[in-house]
Amino acid sequence: MAQPLVWVNNLTFRYRDRPEPAIREITFEARAGELFLLAGASGCGKTTLIRCLNGLIPRSYKGELKGEILLDGKPIANLPLARISQMVGTVLQDPERQILGTRVRNEVAFGLENLGLPREEIIQRIDEALSYLGIRHLRDRETFNLSGGEKQKVALAGVLAMRPKILLLDEPLASLDPASAQETLRIVRQMVDEGLCVLMVEHRVEDVLKIHPDQVLLMEEGQIRYLGDVTGLYQVVNYHEIKLPANEVIKRARHDPPPLTLTVLPSVQAEEMKDGKPPLVRFERVCFGYETKPDVLRDINFEIRRGDVIAVLGANGAGKTTLVKHAIGLLKPTSGKVLINGVDSRHLSVAEIARTLGYVFQSPSHMLFAPTVFEELAFGPRNLEHPPEQIQKEVMEALEIVNLSGREKEPPLALSFGQQKRVSIAAVLSMRSRILIMDEPTAGQDYQNYMEFMDAIVQLPNIEAILFITHDIDLAIIYANRVALMSEGRLVADGAPQEVLSNVERLQEWRLVPTSLLHLNLAMLPTSGKFLRAEALAHLASSLKG
Repeated sequence: MAQPLVWVNNLTFRYRDRPEPAIREITFEARAGELFLLAGASGCGKTTLIRCLNGLIPRSYKGELKGEILLDGKPIANLPLARISQMVGTVLQDPERQILGTRVRNEVAFGLENLGLPREEIIQRIDEALSYLGIRHLRDRETFNLSGGEKQKVALAGVLAMRPKILLLDEPLASLDPASAQETLRIVRQMVDEGLCVLMVEHRVEDVLKIHPDQVLLMEEGQIRYLGDVTGLYQVVNYHEIKLPANEVIKRARHDPPPLTLTVLPSVQAEEMKDGKPPLVRFERVCFGYETKPDVLRDINFEIRRGDVIAVLGANGAGKTTLVKHAIGLLKPTSGKVLINGVDSRHLSVAEIARTLGYVFQSPSHMLFAPTVFEELAFGPRNLEHPPEQIQKEVMEALEIVNLSGREKEPPLALSFGQQKRVSIAAVLSMRSRILIMDEPTAGQDYQNYMEFMDAIVQLPNIEAILFITHDIDLAIIYANRVALMSEGRLVADGAPQEVLSNVERLQEWRLVPTSLLHLNLAMLPTSGKFLRAEALAHLASSLKG
């Protein structure tokens, strides 16, 4: 058997400003042509392990490091970072932190230019990497104007152009629409089959299982909880912690108590949701474009009403984030108008709109700046002139909702990406806005955390409407009472989830991939009358058999 490309023995690391190790006694090996899935809760040490493998620990992140790492048989401690970067390519969880070039071609060329390669070879490698990922059409685009998913693909192209032997992917699916995620996974499997060694950190375990990872390393509180094949993973994993295929959940959930029925948006009475009430937000024939992309939004007519829990679905670049940036006043229409509580957004400042709408950005790096988590969460309520004793209460309640109680004195930017995302959500929750808008709220989150905070958010007493952009169809199935579907800048569908998501062929045209939970819900819809989470479907099926 060939020697492993990655060999890790008894690896322990503690960050300089932390009392406890982030990872402890990690031992494993990975070979060429192997796909290694690293799974576990947000903050369990996965990203720290990645930083050890690409040499950023201890060179950029300081602390106490013990144990050994060999890359292709060479001790990593003896290798300069420039040499490591040629052997190990890393795609970060948040592409905003990785992209430096102003245009796509410059970004992909960045590493190659640092290697001092000839111009002709650089151009060839750029074109090869972009073509391999199916994004050659982005070659001359400005990186600033790309969608989150497009940025993720560009970051991957920049790494692949370096032709590494080992590829580290930290949440590569987090910003991708379902079809793009499926394509990325197919490419990953192809790269592995061609001999690349790939270690993938991913919370979307159900999706990765479709490309048959060779090994799964499940982490818990910095240690290995399971290391082995997929079959063994099913034996040890808790379906509340890791998202498994719906059929697998149903098998287990029928033996557990049924899930609690949620009281969604309790502040909104049933009669307020009927027609005739003025909408909180109204889009009237809204069009918008950038100089390089003139038709990002095309003739949008859309309303947010009291009682709405709206999931906005669509492919990367469909215009979803641009839509919500109009709702919060960050962008103004090229034509048409957006009305907030009946007032044209052109006549309102972003601060005035923030009293009605709270917005969680897709990337937490666009929001976080304060020295501590508490100060981050208190900033918004202070600007809205909430009383000091009320701010304390709002901050602590928001931290509890996102499962970050006890972290209020820590610097937000020292937390993991998933924890930073939850801080950004809590920062908006603490403002007690009437409408909550979240852009990819589950990105970087483990399954248990995001199910718990979504359960809590939809039951908050002060919120009148929720809108969330997501690539997770199952999130729409479980929580939304409306689905708005965007394609190429147009609103192509808007209605109840069981109506919009029932035409599987149309969904695929719009780059949405039907999930196991969607298929089960469609099959049971004549009996259930509505979409349900897998645990509820399990008990419904059991009652029918009984």
